[in-house]
Amino acid sequence: MDERIVVTRAVPEPALELLRAAGEVRVCEQDRPLTPDELRAAVAGAHGIVAMVHDRIDAEVVRAAGPGLRVVANVAVGYDNIDVPAVTGAGAAVTNTPGVLTDATADLAMGLLLMATRRLGEGERLLRARQPWNFHLGFMLGTGLRDKTLGIVGLGGIGQAVARRARAFGMRIAYTGRNRVDERIADELDARYLPMAELLRTSDVVSLHCPLTERTRHLVDAAALAAMKPSAVLINTARGPVVDERALATALREGTIAAAGLDVFENEPEVEPGLLELDNVVVVPHLGSATTETRTAMAELAARNVAAVLGGGEPVTPVGG
Repeated sequence: MDERIVVTRAVPEPALELLRAAGEVRVCEQDRPLTPDELRAAVAGAHGIVAMVHDRIDAEVVRAAGPGLRVVANVAVGYDNIDVPAVTGAGAAVTNTPGVLTDATADLAMGLLLMATRRLGEGERLLRARQPWNFHLGFMLGTGLRDKTLGIVGLGGIGQAVARRARAFGMRIAYTGRNRVDERIADELDARYLPMAELLRTSDVVSLHCPLTERTRHLVDAAALAAMKPSAVLINTARGPVVDERALATALREGTIAAAGLDVFENEPEVEPGLLELDNVVVVPHLGSATTETRTAMAELAARNVAAVLGGGEPVTPVGG
């Protein structure tokens, strides 16, 4: 079997079994992201690459792989880490893993929303620090969700799943994005389309579910934060650079908005230090898809994409060039 498949970081065994049936598999053993030099060396001669979200697959990596490269399978929904034209221009397919992580990410978004609005992280830190406390009616008051407006930026699959969960909490749904969703979906969710400026101005919670593009980089900047309600909460489970982290830290510190819940960061694994000093922000380390079932399903889908292409077929979930 001549096909050589490089997996840039360990993946669950069921995915490796699928890959082994399609070619000779090399898994990079390091427990960290590869450096650019290491990545180029690792993929030399590869016909298939299974990449992680932290791997920058650019023209240099494509050249390092060589003319035999036929598929790059990203173990993520977003693919801003891949230079799609460079890969497809070399005659290889690019794939991602949509759908399988929708529920896990939506659950995480709701978890962040509840933590931020009910001050759960702050409360746990108080107890773990063994600080004195006693119950009274004004102690650590948060805010409820019923009849509040959730403004969703990007009402795709994950955004819709968040909306369904939020409706169970009695929230009203508004959304914005490049395109309006199908009327049947809007009717099901009772979701109102609003321009971005109005959504920021009127929402009690703004939850980001848009892809990272040049248009959405720092979409939430100082001006956007200033347009939000002082009582508003920002949730980001999309991509870190959609938010200007320094501007967010300033806004949270000065009371421009009330709180934030973040699963993703501009320069992962680094976090803006100003955010870590604040009690009104919840931070978790990119856990949106972090369930055993979901991460396994993501890796298996990536493996099926590689197997399909190397077997002479069409990719299961292709990304357009």
